[in-house]
Amino acid sequence: MDDRGHAHLGVLSILAIVLGFAIPALGVSGRLEQMVTWTFILGQWGLPMVPWLAVGGGLSFLHPTAFLWGGLLLVSMVIMTWQAAVQPAGVSGKQRSEPMVADD
Repeated sequence: MDDRGHAHLGVLSILAIVLGFAIPALGVSGRLEQMVTWTFILGQWGLPMVPWLAVGGGLSFLHPTAFLWGGLLLVSMVIMTWQAAVQPAGVSGKQRSEPMVADD
């Protein structure tokens, strides 16, 4: 096995951090928030486990499940992309009670 698995885990970890900020910033809540969170978590851990178990552990029958885990990651990202696209301009999840005054 080579070092490519480390890079994938790094990218997935960065995406998890960004997702942690994006969910409240876009005001995603309720069942949609749960769906985004759980599809990402399952995909984030399932996808790297496939090569480790299939190649490293000799469980080659697990290879096709990579499509499932990758699909779960795609579902979470598509939902968040849709939320960002349909959000009205100037609206965010954390609303301010009064406008900010510029120092002129």
